[in-house]
Amino acid sequence: MLGWLMNKLRPIEARSSGSGYTAQVMAARDSFISGRRGVAELTATVQSCVSLWEGGFAMADVTGTDLLTRQTMAMIARGIALNGEAVYLITELGLVPATDWDVTTRDGKPRAYRLSIPEAGGGRTVTALAAEVLHLRIGSDNLTPWIGTAPLRRSSLTGGMLHAVEAALAETFENAPLGSQIVPLPDTGADDMATMRGAFKGRRGSTLVIEGVAQATAAGMNPTIGQKPDQLSPDLSKSMTDETLAAAREGIGMAYGVLPSFFNRAATGPVIREAQRQLAIWTLQPIAAMLADEATAKLGAEVTIDTIRPLQAFDAGGRARALSAIIKTLAEAKEAGIPPGDVSGAMRMVDWER
Repeated sequence: MLGWLMNKLRPIEARSSGSGYTAQVMAARDSFISGRRGVAELTATVQSCVSLWEGGFAMADVTGTDLLTRQTMAMIARGIALNGEAVYLITELGLVPATDWDVTTRDGKPRAYRLSIPEAGGGRTVTALAAEVLHLRIGSDNLTPWIGTAPLRRSSLTGGMLHAVEAALAETFENAPLGSQIVPLPDTGADDMATMRGAFKGRRGSTLVIEGVAQATAAGMNPTIGQKPDQLSPDLSKSMTDETLAAAREGIGMAYGVLPSFFNRAATGPVIREAQRQLAIWTLQPIAAMLADEATAKLGAEVTIDTIRPLQAFDAGGRARALSAIIKTLAEAKEAGIPPGDVSGAMRMVDWER
């Protein structure tokens, strides 16, 4: 009786899972109903963007902690690029990644976690408080601020189009009769036609189909008049395959913070450098700052992460031009007899960070 009364009085604990087994089943069912396969991450475009994120985080300067090693930073980058969030258990041996987790929240903030830790002989489950877990998430909304969303999840329509186009091209080049053609030949016996067909089998370009072309005219049999080989290869140019594929690639690149010019084969060095600066400054560095804030709150030390200096994502040309202008200004000021103190004072008034 006492146990029944305690169960009635005990508050109900509600858990919310962002990537648990139930959520995965629901997501699979949603993909089945909506017809989206959700495998755009298998394309080279997505993996190239993910590799750029991995490289940027692996090269980042981390100060204030030894737990964020380059290997860990690369895994964090891949996790947030494909899943939108990365969860790591803080232990005395370092950061341990979690493959699955349940989270309890209060006021929308995580309070405790139930983590699944991967092991070679099988995973194990660990319960930890929020202060023991490093949880980085991007693309969170006000409905579920404890869950992150990946760029592909936020742009599933473009990702689905990219996968559909590349899958269609792969099936076309695998199954379509590329290089095959219908060759007109005069009618002969059935045995001769079968022998001719067999002679073409196994050749590159699939099988050439032989058809009889006997035509009766007033002057007699003219079997080859007005006949020419007919190609069986599909004309993909009329389907705007190249334009659709390029647009899908550029859309996915923009979702990951990579400028479309990065995928242009005619891009020159300055364009590539600007694309790298855009990626490092507007995409990687804000995520690195969020990771630094999370690490500072959980590790108890001031942590800073810089992705701009290691990637040399600064305007080297602009700084060189500014230095050249400063030297020229100093020389002109010296010739005009202006005291050096006045020149240095004027230079201090200029905001060189712009």
